[in-house]
Amino acid sequence: MSNTIIEALKTRRSIRRYKPDMVPQEIIDEIIDAGLYAASGHGEQKPIIVAVTNKELRDEISVKNCEIGGWSPEVDPLYGAPVVLIVLAPKDWANNKYDGSLVIGNLMLAADSLGIGSCWINRAREEFESEWGKELLKKIGIKGEWEGIGHCILGYPEDGAKPQAAPRLPGRVYYVK
Repeated sequence: MSNTIIEALKTRRSIRRYKPDMVPQEIIDEIIDAGLYAASGHGEQKPIIVAVTNKELRDEISVKNCEIGGWSPEVDPLYGAPVVLIVLAPKDWANNKYDGSLVIGNLMLAADSLGIGSCWINRAREEFESEWGKELLKKIGIKGEWEGIGHCILGYPEDGAKPQAAPRLPGRVYYVK
């Protein structure tokens, strides 16, 4: 029996090389809308998404992320992707990591369904704990204390191909009947 949702869950892969071509705004908006439908604790819908398509800010985020990762300056931890969707959740929300993670999962599945590559990029927490991150949020009008959950980068895969999934490791399921 074939199910398109289960098939999408099994075939979505992280993309780590992107063309510089910008994703059209209407596709970005559709991906974001799917992210906003993620399940959330108590139905509170607390995570927010900051959509970055400005190349200068995208490059600044890359530099900050690279510094946190401890890599040399020529490394681009955003893999050349032209779009960065930053997922943040209130620092005082007990479910912030869980709810934000579900948002990122939805973003990646939605992107894949539209032929757009995606990848989860870490170090958002460290970015938005820094003065740089706090100032960025103030500058764009976001008030309050936020925890960076992750970045979902978007773009067109450089070679157009999606990697194949590695075989699933055995021994990861335990049944209690």
